[in-house]
Formats: sequence, structure tokens, C-alpha cells
Amino acid sequence: MSSYTSQIDRLTTLCQSQGNAWQGINPEFATRMHLQNRFKTGLDIAKYTAKIMREDMAAYDADSSQYTQSLGCWHGFTAQQMMMAIKRHNKTTKRSYVYLSGWMVAALRSEFGPLPDQSMHEKTAVPKLIEEIYTFLKQADARELDHLYKALDEAKAQGGDVQAITAQIDNFETHVVPIIADIDAGFGNEEATYLLAKQMIEAGACAIQIENQVSDAKQCGHQAGKVTVPHEDFLAKINAVRYAFLELGVEEGIIVARTDSLGASLTQKIPVSKTPGDLASQYNAFLDTTVISSVADLEEGDMVIKQEGELRKPVRLDNGLYQFKEGTEKDRVVLDCVTSLQSGADLLWIETEKPNVEQIAELVNRVREQVPNAKLVYNNSPSFNWTLKFREQVYAQWQAQGKDLSAYPDPSQDPKALMAPELDQSELAAEADTKVRTFQRDGAAQAGIFHHLITLPTYHTAALSTDILAEGYFGDLGMLAYVRDVQRQEIRREQASVKHQDLAGSNIGDTHKEYFSGENALKAGGEANTMNQF
Repeated sequence: MSSYTSQIDRLTTLCQSQGNAWQGINPEFATRMHLQNRFKTGLDIAKYTAKIMREDMAAYDADSSQYTQSLGCWHGFTAQQMMMAIKRHNKTTKRSYVYLSGWMVAALRSEFGPLPDQSMHEKTAVPKLIEEIYTFLKQADARELDHLYKALDEAKAQGGDVQAITAQIDNFETHVVPIIADIDAGFGNEEATYLLAKQMIEAGACAIQIENQVSDAKQCGHQAGKVTVPHEDFLAKINAVRYAFLELGVEEGIIVARTDSLGASLTQKIPVSKTPGDLASQYNAFLDTTVISSVADLEEGDMVIKQEGELRKPVRLDNGLYQFKEGTEKDRVVLDCVTSLQSGADLLWIETEKPNVEQIAELVNRVREQVPNAKLVYNNSPSFNWTLKFREQVYAQWQAQGKDLSAYPDPSQDPKALMAPELDQSELAAEADTKVRTFQRDGAAQAGIFHHLITLPTYHTAALSTDILAEGYFGDLGMLAYVRDVQRQEIRREQASVKHQDLAGSNIGDTHKEYFSGENALKAGGEANTMNQF
């Protein structure tokens, strides 16, 4: 017996136990409504998706080709359309996640209006967006199942293959997938981090990404002025997130520890070392200092620390921040990563300044010397000029090989010369594009990247598609701009959005009205519905 029919039998028995009071309830309709809302709470989602992520991590450990991917989404609708597209084109949602970007929450979801990525937006906007995304993903489930239910009714009426459609219902694959959610630097101290993490988990997040910047001085990872915290402070926040997962019963919850040390040159705080070689001592060893020979070398308010038997003065800027020594960036990244993994984090995020597999692999391999199964979540950032950076890589490789480059401009003379459109059909551009196409596969195989994401893609796609439509519609094309470049494409790509009434839930509503009111239902659909044109 299928799970669909067994659920009908169970509800039939329940309805019969209520006598005439429930005579208006159809057990099959109740079954359908029960199945179209598989996840009753956000915690149901978090537990379900955490298990998926853990299984995917184990699969990647066994085979690096089994890496995972996501796109950043700033609205529930964009997440819904992404997952519907993945399922339609790939016939499965496996290894596909949603990324929730703090940058896009700040830029697009704050009541203050557009803000920079500096943790200035309302922190409650993050769990609200998680809840919104899952509301839209569950609605995608309900819509697709509603279509299957209608197909089942038609099969029953017309003598079709009822068993095959019932099997589709029983084996239905949900659009609900893991979310990796950005908590920035925790929006305050460790207690604030714990409280926000709880809200995010209750909304459905199974994976929380936290970074080692100072919360009230947080900067976008691709901007200057980043200030990191001592390891003890960061580990306290990792503990806070783990406690939140455990309190809520999401024992398989995932913590992604992000280090910004590769591009950070400042710290706000000098930790106290209690024993030689402890974490505080290792952190302080990276500080830029000057040797103090006498009290005369000190000025009012200067701080002195003892390192390797010498008195040293850390270099302090006018704003009170302390500076790290140049050239320590990679060593700081490795220590950040090892310490985080050894203290409860599950995955790493190393924020780099360019997409280069060799650079990432160098860092990950050093981490793996101490933590062999270290894995990355990697930001395939729109802040990178992918075209330029990969053409530079190919140019440098060919130069090292002694290849004739006389047909190409020298990037050392003009840093952006390789971006010239006339190079688009060149051999160098083709080789660079091949490297871009295989970057995720190569990064997964060579640099320990378990999860590839693009943080802000739907921000850019919304801007680009709107620009193209506006140019044509308000220009010479008029209505053809919409018909040719939007609607006609939707129809030919078989996108659900072309039938926007159905996608927004109109047909689901009609179905429910029929359940509730029978033949008296006032329905929005029918032969007069213009959606029948599609």
C-alpha cells in the first residue's frame, strides 16, 4: 500500500470515529492538504535539511565530484524560482542549496533603505527572510502536488494510470533544501549571537555562517578596513551557535566559520596570554611591534607587551586599532581555520581577493596538515572581475611557458587591457572561459571546496533584466520588449511564472474552496481565465 493511500485509510478511520460531526470532511482531501505541507515548523525544516547537509558532506569526503552549490537569494520568490528551475532542468534538487547573504539583506531588506554590508541592518530581518524563503519553497511543493492531485482525479475519471500518478505523489521530492544563512559577526557579543542564532534556526536554518570580524566594525569581505577579533572571542561565538542548535534539538546543525584574515590588517583588542604558546600568545605574535629599549621610547598611553624575552610596543593607529605585521596574512588564516575546526566549527570559509584555485589549495592544504577532512564553503563572488582575473591567469601561464604573446596587450602596462571586447574571440579568452567553467569542479577536486556559492547573483540578475526591459519598453520597442524578451522566453522555457495566477496560488485556493464548500465554491479559475491562453 502506498503512503498516500495508507494516509487516506488512517484519516478515514479518524473521521469515522467522530460520527456525523465530521461528515463534511473528505479523508482524501485532508490527506492531500496534509501532504502538501510536509514541514509544520521551521525546526522540522532545520532538522531535515541538516541531515541532508551532513550526508552531502560525507559524500564529498568520499568523492570530491559530489560538491554542492547555491545562489544567494534576497526574497522568497527568487529562492522559489531558483529551486523550481533546478528541479525542472535537473529533475532533482540534490546538492542544491539556498544561500542567504547578509550583504543583500542590508542592501535590499532593511527598513532604513539600502545599506552597506556593515551589520547596520535590523538583525531580525535575517530570520524573517529565512522564514519567507521557506514559505515560498513550501508553496512550490503545494502547487506541484496540486497539479498531481488534479492529474490523479483525471486518471480516475478517464481510466488513466492511477498507480503511476500515485507513485509520483508518494515519491515527491520537496523544493525545501538547506539554507546557509549569514549571521555576519554575530550582531553583538556572544549572548546576542546565541539569541539571533536561535531565531534563525527556529525559522529553518540548518547552517549558520559566522565571521571573525569585530561586530561593530564589520566590513564587507571585499572592502578595506577589516578588523578581526582574538580567537577566544570568535570561539565563544561558535560555542554560542552550537548551544543554540543543541537547545533546539538540531543536533546535526552546521557551523561555517569564516576568516577574513587574508584581507584584514587590523585588530581592536590585544588578548591576555596566560601560558606560553597559548592562542592569545599566537595571535599577539602576528602584531606589528617595535622593540622598547627604555622608558624614553614610550609615549603617553602606550602599551607594552613582552615577547620572546623582549619588551615591545604594538603599533597603534590614531583610531586606537592595532596593526598586524605585513606578510602574516596566510599564517593567520591557517591558524584561524585550524582553531575553528578544532573548537566546534564544521566547515570553513576563507574570503579571498581573487578566484584562484592554486591560492585556495595552498591554504587548505596547510589546514589539512592538522585537520585532514577540512572543507570549504567558497564565495564565487561577484566582487571579482572573473573575466579579467582568469585572462590574467592564462596570460601569466603562457608567459611562463614562453608562448608568443605579441597579439595581446601587456597587463603590466594597462591592468584592464585584457578586458577589451576585441579579445573575446581570441585563443586566450577561450582558454580563460574554460577555466571559469571548470573553476568549481577544479576547486572541489584540488582545493577542498565542498560548497560553491555566489553571494549576490539575484541582485545582479534583477538589475540586468530590469535594465534590458526598461531600455526597450521605454524606447522604440514598446510592448515588444516585454513580449519578445520576457513572455515569449517564459513560454518557450516552460517557466511556471508565465501562468502567474497559478504560481501565486490561485488554483490551490480554488482547490481548497472546493474542499471546504463543495459545489458552492466561488472559484477564480475556469474557462474564462486568461491563463488558459498559455
